[in-house]
Amino acid sequence: MSYQIAITEKPGYLHCVVTGKNTMENVAAYLQQLSRECEPRNCFRVLAAEHLVRRRLETWDVYQLASEGSARLLGKVQAMAYVDVNAEGELMKFAETVASNRGLPMTVFATVPEAENWLTSKGR
Repeated sequence: MSYQIAITEKPGYLHCVVTGKNTMENVAAYLQQLSRECEPRNCFRVLAAEHLVRRRLETWDVYQLASEGSARLLGKVQAMAYVDVNAEGELMKFAETVASNRGLPMTVFATVPEAENWLTSKGR
């Protein structure tokens, strides 16, 4: 795998910045790593800022990742804000719909400040 993840605890959520190559394996691995990080930190809100490079994933790949990632994070994550700085088109909105339909409260944002605002105000 060729990705790096930096996790910073912020008041009420984990801020994760992911860099590396955009592959199914890397996305699946960092989602799994995120699910393992929440419980020991007693923090169940996540902001994932993805800075992965290379080709964009296909629709079927995104569907599989969103489905499997939702199942992995369900019950471990109360809210997930997602920013993909290299996103193109509506594919990330599709991932949001897939995750939401599986019970994971995930919302996609264009910027980190928008994501932070949503995440910190969610549940108030």
